[in-house]
Amino acid sequence: MDVEYLPYIFFLVALFYSSVGFGGGSSYLAILSLFFTDFFEIRSTALVLNVCVVTIGTLIFIRKRVFDFRQFWPFLAVSIPMAYLGAQLRLTQQIFFLILGSALMLAGCFMILKFVKYKLQSKNFSLSKKLSLGGSVGLLAGISGIGGGIYLSPVLNLMDWKNPRTIASLASVFILVNSIAGLIGLTVAGTFQINHDLIFQLIIAVVLGGSLGSYLTNEKFNIRIIGVLTAILVMYVGLRLVLLHGFGIRI
Repeated sequence: MDVEYLPYIFFLVALFYSSVGFGGGSSYLAILSLFFTDFFEIRSTALVLNVCVVTIGTLIFIRKRVFDFRQFWPFLAVSIPMAYLGAQLRLTQQIFFLILGSALMLAGCFMILKFVKYKLQSKNFSLSKKLSLGGSVGLLAGISGIGGGIYLSPVLNLMDWKNPRTIASLASVFILVNSIAGLIGLTVAGTFQINHDLIFQLIIAVVLGGSLGSYLTNEKFNIRIIGVLTAILVMYVGLRLVLLHGFGIRI
């Protein structure tokens, strides 16, 4: 497949992910890794696109008063500096792709569990639990080059923290602040790299897809089926990266 088809693919990715509060960073990484080998460019591009998509969703959540800063700030407080530090780590290409592949497989598993277990329950978390969850996911987000919402949201759903709408709102702002922190970390470390000829096409594609996805309600299409299929694709690409860069096996 040619690079010229990437904007169309990314439009569809942003459309789906934004409808459930995600930025699409894991799929951006998965798809970009099939076309490019420069992992600094892959990380930078995914984070820029993440910011574009989740900014739209975050503004909508704030306007609809779903965003609750009193509930959210502990998750954000530690995750931001950890995402910044994670993005500054200078990894070899092999180590990066092994971490990325493992993270994608883990994200795919979490996504499947999210859509299989979909209960409307609510629990209160202690401050320490929120801080530890936010910090650990933030570090992984910074290292792997995504906002981290795809890790945090399924975990919170599985742990019955709040209703899915509130969790989606948190995931959106979580991705936004950690993607920005990751971009700052890459810039400070001197590893921020962008294909200027391609990035503007991709930004337009994800902004259009993200706007439409944020507007549509979940009832407009079967989120569970699409979510499971997307999770399978993410896990496949993650497995492919681990086998290729860890064992030299192509599948």
